[in-house]
Amino acid sequence: MTQPINSQAVKFYQTGTLTVGNRLLDPETRTVQASAERSNAITCGHRACQGCGEALGARYAIDAAMRATGNQLVCVNATGCLEVFTTPYPETSWQVAWLHSLFGNAAAVAAGVAAANRVKGRKQVRVIAQGGDGGTTDIGFGCLSGMFERNDDVLYICYDNEAYMNTGVQRSSATPPAAHTATTPAVGADPGNVFGTGKNVPLIAMAHNIPYVATASVADLHDLEAKVTRAMSIHGARYIHIMVPCPLGWGSASHDTIRLARLAMESGLFPLFEAEHGEVTASRAIRRKVPVAEYLKPQKRFAHLFKPDNPHGAEAVARLQAMADANCRRFNLLRQEEAVR
Repeated sequence: MTQPINSQAVKFYQTGTLTVGNRLLDPETRTVQASAERSNAITCGHRACQGCGEALGARYAIDAAMRATGNQLVCVNATGCLEVFTTPYPETSWQVAWLHSLFGNAAAVAAGVAAANRVKGRKQVRVIAQGGDGGTTDIGFGCLSGMFERNDDVLYICYDNEAYMNTGVQRSSATPPAAHTATTPAVGADPGNVFGTGKNVPLIAMAHNIPYVATASVADLHDLEAKVTRAMSIHGARYIHIMVPCPLGWGSASHDTIRLARLAMESGLFPLFEAEHGEVTASRAIRRKVPVAEYLKPQKRFAHLFKPDNPHGAEAVARLQAMADANCRRFNLLRQEEAVR
């Protein structure tokens, strides 16, 4: 087939880039960040750490929501890293209607904003609540469950870096087993965070039978944007749980943020899926399954598992591998048709 003179073939490796490659694609397949019309909801001047996954995830998520709503958006932000590094008084990096709530009531405040807009007849104005795993899975869990139970017209986004990073890297109920934090030190016969604790909020959200639940990752920004866009096309309570690695709290190199997020997906420890009204409707297949050890080794929070003098390290890694394998089975992540590609 002959190509037009002014066209250029798109190579596979270009489609996943964030610069020129996206501009070679059809407009509908580009990321928001490849468009000159992006809203830059989080603009320059914020004080996130180098390699911060949360800053990246929030920028893509909110810009995607702004595009989906025609910039008719209000964001309610719980206390936490995202609030602290974007709004050092009296400055702000936000270019969107933005409210700071308390640590634990972002979902309730967002529900109130949605109710006020409904009473005023502002049907075009949509509401997002956002917080970290501490403000979502722990402190704000009751308000979040209430938002789900009432089916309030709010999209709640959790940026999960798996600990309370802003206050000193303390354990949250999203901290993985065996991880070393300030409150789960790598000492004793069972070092790090203990197995059998914590909670899986995406599954709990599904149990509320809300219209839409999804997990996403900064390792796949096209997928993240698509899920936010899908969520904004739906009314009622919605929940998106985004993995955002934290170099400071994980003890990883700042340039490894995307790599670690990808390894979490490709090992099966962090499955990407969508669910509607309590039923899984889609999942992202693993293209090249990797052992969980490849994900754990670049992080200092798991360094104790690989020390020669730790007799329990291999057992802990095996238990984490079993968790990843269970996710692969539960969400059908190892599909035969994907392996053929």
